[in-house]
Amino acid sequence: MVDQLRLIGVRATGNHGVFDFEREQGQEFVVDVVVDIDARASASSSDLDQTVHYGVLAEEIVRDIENDPVDLIETLAERIAATVLSHPAALRTSVTVHKPQAPITVPFADVSITIDRGRS
Repeated sequence: MVDQLRLIGVRATGNHGVFDFEREQGQEFVVDVVVDIDARASASSSDLDQTVHYGVLAEEIVRDIENDPVDLIETLAERIAATVLSHPAALRTSVTVHKPQAPITVPFADVSITIDRGRS
């Protein structure tokens, strides 16, 4: 049985990108995470240690965004996926990184990458 924990719209400023001005000025990134878990144990016991603490996960995602600039949002997504999977209750994750202020010369609503990762 697989249940899903969703954390949608986590926002933080990061200095990711291939252009110097992106590294210098920074911009907002928005992250959506879906975490596959088996919620039966935590639901029956109300034991927070048997699930993924979404408050802690949100803080970790913000740290992943704010620290150690990378060129690509794909790399940032991989970093966040590794953070999610560091939680013992996380079986698999889908991570979407949005870069709504990407340096594109035409009108657009959003740029994002979604990756799906599981335990190896």
